[in-house]
Amino acid sequence: MKAFIIGQYKKVTARRIGERPMPEIEDDAVLVKIHAASINPLDSKLAAGEFKPILPYRTPFILGHDLAGVVEQVGSAVKRFKPGDAVFGRPRDGSIGTFAEFIAVNEADLAPKPTKLTMEEAASIPLVGLTAWQVLVERTQVKAHQKVLIHAGSGGFGTIAIQLAKHLGAHVATTAGPSNQALVMSLGADVAVDYKSENFETKLDGYDVVINTLDKKTLERSVGILKPAGQLISISGPPDPSFAKDKGLNPVLRLVMGALSSGIRRKARRHNAHYAFHFMHASGEQLEKLAPLLEDNTIRPVIDRVFPFTEIADALAYVESGHAKGKVVISIV
Repeated sequence: MKAFIIGQYKKVTARRIGERPMPEIEDDAVLVKIHAASINPLDSKLAAGEFKPILPYRTPFILGHDLAGVVEQVGSAVKRFKPGDAVFGRPRDGSIGTFAEFIAVNEADLAPKPTKLTMEEAASIPLVGLTAWQVLVERTQVKAHQKVLIHAGSGGFGTIAIQLAKHLGAHVATTAGPSNQALVMSLGADVAVDYKSENFETKLDGYDVVINTLDKKTLERSVGILKPAGQLISISGPPDPSFAKDKGLNPVLRLVMGALSSGIRRKARRHNAHYAFHFMHASGEQLEKLAPLLEDNTIRPVIDRVFPFTEIADALAYVESGHAKGKVVISIV
């Protein structure tokens, strides 16, 4: 089968489309013919070796975390799917590789594709949709009338998180450039701060939750707008000791991650707030909970561009440029 292969960490020239063996499925796995996949910043960071201490994939490996496609074959213990079913999902860490014609995925990581969505639309959802659900519903348990700031509202995560937070009844603020103000407001943002001409920390105050997707400076500036007992969640780092413990990392890495996040954790404590790093996990069950919101248009996918599989390197470069609005999708079938 054809696949997009990372032959060596850090080297763009080692990224290529090539031939790989067809996946073999285990008893609890499903073989999926991939129709579409989408690109996330995590893909570029993984290829650059930034997550090697946490996710040590051995090269060569196939990149890609999101998929939508059709079940071709099922393992002997699979009960939820049969050949011909349309599915979408995010394979668990250690089993990625959606930039390919086929993939073997544990059935627990998949959900039936919402019938209303095209394959390309469905492929844009899993990673960002699961991240939004886990941060807003599970971790921070956002409730009606709470105030939530979502940084970078026009990005892949931001466009979904704004809509989910509004569905939960929150007052939602976001940051976006002047060309994206109309987009984030159309998604339900109550306040859109133009980060090029305004400082969000002088316009916003008393927030229950801030979700950071940007750099360290933005993270530190965000602490001051939280109310007492507010929650500062970052999906872009730095990792904290709880994350290291949950991942079962060795003592050295736990110490390193504790040191990396010690400054922002201290700053949050001084403001009587709490800092946490969130790294999403695969869950077909949670995607099934998101599906009705996608079916009834409560949450709508936002897709910037669709690239053919043969232009996947160009698609990655486009995402890395930082100019995409919503998601960038790869059409494989």
